Amino acid sequence: MQIKLKNALCLIDDVISSRDIYIKGTEASCEPMGEEVLCEFDNCIFSPGFLDVHVHLREPGFSMKERIATGTAAAAKGGYTDVCSMPNLNPVPDSPQNLKMQTDIIEKDAVIGVHPYGAITKCEAGTELADMEGMADKICAFSDDGRGVQDDEMMLKAMLKAKSLGRIIAAHCEDNSLLFGGYINSGAYQRAHGHRGISNESEYKQIERDLKLVRETGCDYHVCHISTKESVELIRKAKAEGLPVSCETGPHYLVLCDDDLQEDARFKMNPPLRAREDMEALRQGIIDGTIDMIATDHAPHTLEEKSLGLEKSPMGITGIETAFAIMYTELVEKGIITIEKLLELMVINPRKRFGIKAKEGSFSVLSTNRKYTIDPNSFISMGKSTPFAGKEVKGECLMTVYNRRLVWQSNMIER
Repeated sequence: MQIKLKNALCLIDDVISSRDIYIKGTEASCEPMGEEVLCEFDNCIFSPGFLDVHVHLREPGFSMKERIATGTAAAAKGGYTDVCSMPNLNPVPDSPQNLKMQTDIIEKDAVIGVHPYGAITKCEAGTELADMEGMADKICAFSDDGRGVQDDEMMLKAMLKAKSLGRIIAAHCEDNSLLFGGYINSGAYQRAHGHRGISNESEYKQIERDLKLVRETGCDYHVCHISTKESVELIRKAKAEGLPVSCETGPHYLVLCDDDLQEDARFKMNPPLRAREDMEALRQGIIDGTIDMIATDHAPHTLEEKSLGLEKSPMGITGIETAFAIMYTELVEKGIITIEKLLELMVINPRKRFGIKAKEGSFSVLSTNRKYTIDPNSFISMGKSTPFAGKEVKGECLMTVYNRRLVWQSNMIER
């Protein structure tokens, strides 16, 4: 028996069109594959699957927070068929030997495609280059995510090496000298509640430095999780100049700001939720193409860790199971962007920029009909901390198929 997606919005070979799609088992076709239809769905999206270029799967080293098995199963539930795993692990993937510890787990436990980053510097310490050459053909890009490369000369060396290897530098931009122990955005909430703030300057000043180095080296450069209006403007000008630059932002930065803060660690992440004017600048950045892609920065922690409040809990939230629903509900349904633009941001642009094609026999089916309330207790991810807990949304992944294997199916589909 087969499932029919009636007049679905289809993304095939980067072309978006509307057509009927028939799914039988894990095969999809534009033509019926038999006579009997088990169930029929309207208002669906058929896609090669989202690519998230910024995910923390926590293995090896921090399996109490997340495992590759749980993180990739959560991604499949969110409609992702590929993710890029960040390198702040133990051991840090700064050599082929250390990287293999991660890829061995990926080969054994991952249910979708996982494309690891290699570290820029040894142990992400910022003092000596990692074995970039030894890892170049095994990684999606280089990053010291979780911390910025503080030394200008070290970043210059890294960019020159990455340029020679034909790889992207994906930079976590944060100037430690401007942090002053801050942990939420510098603003009215921070001042009113006696917290220590993180300034916009700590982010955009390092982007400004890196763009100077890009002009000098010609390195392909990607900025992780931008959050400030100044960052948007710097990248807009760099693109107008013709520099090989791209960037991402996260769903939470596009729909929340520091007006939404509560005394709860589910609102604590790095970079922090910024001012409303920063959120508006980020929205304009996705509309005009300055911001290339949406990445979740899925960063799970244990319940115990996230129970310590804004000051003492670690930075990071869970996001990969809710990203599509949040973006569809808050941006598409409200007319800020089109569904076609959302597919560009979550499928087309990240795959083009990072050179990650969808594996043959891989796709996801998403329904835009069903309303439901986000419940962290229903997450597959081991991380349950989200600022969107209790929010009513529309948009659910019905099915994810990876490499002709069914890796997620909603209970909306009769079995």
